[in-house]
Amino acid sequence: MKLEFLGADHEVTGSCHYLQVGELHILVDCGMEQGPDLYVNQEIPVNAAQIDYILITHAHIDHSGLLPLLYSHGFRGKIYATNATAELCDIMLKDSAHIQQFEAEWKNRKARRAGKEDVIPLYDMNDAVGVLDHFVPCPYEKEIEIHKQLTIRFVDAGHLLGSASIEVWAKEEEGSKKIVFSGDLGNGNKPLIKDPHFIEEADYVVMESTYGDRFHEENIDYARKLAEVIAETFKRGGNVVIPAFSVGRTQEMLYFLRRVKTENLVPEYPDFEVYIDSPLAVEATGIFHKNVTECFDEEALALVNHGINPIRFDGLKMAITSGESKMINFDEKSKVIISASGMCEAGRIRHHLKHNLWRKDSTIVFVGFQVLGTLGNFLLNGGKVVKLFGEQIDVQAKILNLPGLSGHADKKKLLEWVGAFQKPPKRVFVVHGDDEVCDSFAKCLQQDLNLDAVAPYSGDVFDLLTNTQIQAGSREIVERKEKKRKAASGVFARLLAMGERLMAVIRKNEGGANKDLAKFADQISALCDKWDK
Repeated sequence: MKLEFLGADHEVTGSCHYLQVGELHILVDCGMEQGPDLYVNQEIPVNAAQIDYILITHAHIDHSGLLPLLYSHGFRGKIYATNATAELCDIMLKDSAHIQQFEAEWKNRKARRAGKEDVIPLYDMNDAVGVLDHFVPCPYEKEIEIHKQLTIRFVDAGHLLGSASIEVWAKEEEGSKKIVFSGDLGNGNKPLIKDPHFIEEADYVVMESTYGDRFHEENIDYARKLAEVIAETFKRGGNVVIPAFSVGRTQEMLYFLRRVKTENLVPEYPDFEVYIDSPLAVEATGIFHKNVTECFDEEALALVNHGINPIRFDGLKMAITSGESKMINFDEKSKVIISASGMCEAGRIRHHLKHNLWRKDSTIVFVGFQVLGTLGNFLLNGGKVVKLFGEQIDVQAKILNLPGLSGHADKKKLLEWVGAFQKPPKRVFVVHGDDEVCDSFAKCLQQDLNLDAVAPYSGDVFDLLTNTQIQAGSREIVERKEKKRKAASGVFARLLAMGERLMAVIRKNEGGANKDLAKFADQISALCDKWDK
């Protein structure tokens, strides 16, 4: 029984863990990295076609975004996730594929004019649609036996609609173990969704540490904070621009802005308009409405039961088409603009930054974690000049951060969560944090809670039956140079993956009827004859 760490180890994004139980190959999350890569990541140790199950903690792209790539390389197993996560992945993975294709087309237009080779998207819409057929939606709190050697249960992690910590009971002839994957833990007292659920038993715990070195401010009235920013900005004649993830943070902003409106917290501008400029956010908001009973907290449910929509209000406008998006910046009235992506790395938010960063009267409000190396992090740390769409822009707008408004638990809440285990786990693995944060939080668990804690690197492998490390991964730092994906090399890599998938399929057919195997062999032979030139 082996656990190997692949992604978000001494880094914040790209979560992926590999679990081998007997002959079963399991992934927990399969996320895309956002922002620059720090450490060289270990590849998944088996071919995609050999992976039997994937367990997804939540729908954010840094936990689910490489599922279509895995599908394109031959994965055909089952993906288990909560009901809401499955619904959100349906829109988010398609949106990610659209972005991949759009950016590749844009780069290729430039490449062709420069006489360079084409790049290919990481994956396309067919891959995203294909992998969605392999999702198995699951309820919270129900033990589900997905194999005689593997039982799982999802419990609410309080981070995002549908987010979960996953309990995994694994059995082999030599013994059985329970592994808990925390996923991203919420900070509690968030609007709309429930607080994180505590778990009391585990042999091993894999837990996040995003804010494992700091404490959020408590008892902040974010509706009043937003109202102050809006009033001050509108008085100057500018716009309030909020980069926000389409799923989760956008809906929280709507919750606070509804309060600003209904409590008349900006009396000088009672009819101000709020634009959601993200088709994905609009779709995600609809999914929030569909999961009221299972996912909403008591306060949000009470509003719904009184006929109040907690994230709708007068003056809320949706920009769906690119034309509607462009018109927002031709409207000279002061307004609030919420757009993705939350770290300003892609999407329509970059257009709104282009039109507002140079304006002294506008305010850019950051409401989420900004990974080191992203445009959002650069602006939040005092960047004075940015380049957007080939144009250099002086940063004149006011840049603000709403402290404490985070989807992640702070150090206090993380310690509360791991401290809820009635018996100390054999080992706690600290992941999903900046390089120094992972080490410092692991040390904190050792000193403050007397836990055996370690912050693994990508490629570290542990035997869970003996609680020993059996392989050390790479500590190699990624070279700081642009990564280029050429069409030829990318397509050939996929061809190799399909060859490995073919071998996996052949092995699965061992013991089949001779007639069927002979027919299969003839088909492979004919295919080889066609291409063996």
